[in-house]
Amino acid sequence: MNLATLHQESRAALAAAEIADARLDARLLVEHFSGANQADAIGRPDTVIDPTLVAAVRAAIARRVAGEPVHRIIGFREFYGLKLYLSPETLEPRPDTETLVDAVLPLLRQTAALSGACRVLDLGTGTGAIALALLAQVPEATAVGVDISDGALIAARRNAAENGLSGRFEAFRSDWFAEIRGSFDAIVANPPYIATAELATLQDEVVNHDPARALDGGADGLAAYRIIAANASVHLVPSGSVAVEIGHTQKNEVARLFEAEGWRLAEARRDLGGRDRVLVFERR
Repeated sequence: MNLATLHQESRAALAAAEIADARLDARLLVEHFSGANQADAIGRPDTVIDPTLVAAVRAAIARRVAGEPVHRIIGFREFYGLKLYLSPETLEPRPDTETLVDAVLPLLRQTAALSGACRVLDLGTGTGAIALALLAQVPEATAVGVDISDGALIAARRNAAENGLSGRFEAFRSDWFAEIRGSFDAIVANPPYIATAELATLQDEVVNHDPARALDGGADGLAAYRIIAANASVHLVPSGSVAVEIGHTQKNEVARLFEAEGWRLAEARRDLGGRDRVLVFERR
C-alpha cells in the first residue's frame, strides 16, 4: 500500500465512525506509526509503506474508532512547546491549561529579575506540564512537582529528563501539602474540579482514559480548592501568588472560598474559548 492510499483509508475509517477531526487524527496516527511525515504525504504520496507499518497504523486507527484519544494512542502530547509523554495515571495536558502558564510567567519573570531566582510548587503535577513549561520559559526558576500517584511521578520525571529540565525539577510523592517543606514564590495547580455526580456526564474519551482521581473534585467539585486555600500561605513567601485552573462555571465559588481564607483575587483569566479558566490569588 502506498502512503496516499493509507491516508485515505485511515481518514475514511475515522469519518465513518463519526470521529471529530477525523482528518487531523488520521494524519497524526499515520505519521506516527508509518514514520512518514507531512512533507512525504505531499511530495511522495506514492511511497510504498512496509506491510508491518500498515498493520501498525490500522491497529492504531481501530483504537481510535473504539474511542481511545489520539494522543493516548501515540503516547505523548505537545504542551507549551514541550513534548510530554503520557501515562494511564496522568491527565492528558490540554490547551486550556496553557492559560495558567501564561498567567504565572510574568510573576516569575519579575521575581527572577529582582532576586535572580524563583521557586515553584506544582500540586498534582501529573505529567509535570505546568511546572516544566514554566521552567522552560524562566531559566532562573526551579520547581517541585508533587503527586499522590507514583505513575504520574515517573511520567513527570521522564518528561523533565526528555526536555533537559531535570536539573531544576524535583518530583516526589505528597498528598497535597503533607510532605512539603520550605517556601515558594508561586504555587500552581490544575486540581480535580468535576463534581462526583457529574463524572458520568463527561465524554467517554475523558471518563474512560483520564484517571478518575485527577477528575473527581468531591461532592461539589471544590474539595481540592479548600485544601489549597487553607494551606498555601504556610508554603508561600509573603509576596507570593497562588494560581489555579478552574471549571468554567466555578469562578465565583472558588474566589469566595479563597477570600474566606484571607486571599485576594489578583487576576482572573479566560481561555481561548472565552471561558473563565484561571484565578490568581495574593495574600490580602
